[in-house]
Amino acid sequence: MEWEDVLGFIGGALITVSLVPQIVRLFKLKSAREISLLFNSLMMLGAASWLAYGIALDLFPVILWNAMGLVLLGVMMFAKLRYSG
Repeated sequence: MEWEDVLGFIGGALITVSLVPQIVRLFKLKSAREISLLFNSLMMLGAASWLAYGIALDLFPVILWNAMGLVLLGVMMFAKLRYSG
């Protein structure tokens, strides 16, 4: 494995895992008032774009972490829509 791939795995893991505490907090408090719908939507669009880029260039770390990020952002969007109000 090349050092660039190692950096991609580490960076992608850190960015993706950073969403987990926020998601846990959303479900624990059952409140998503502090989460911006625009922020979440733009993050999902960005992750989808990065995923398409990774697929086009066959970059496994980019594909892996952005696919996982999209799932986590989808969970966050679900919580935002469910608990806003």
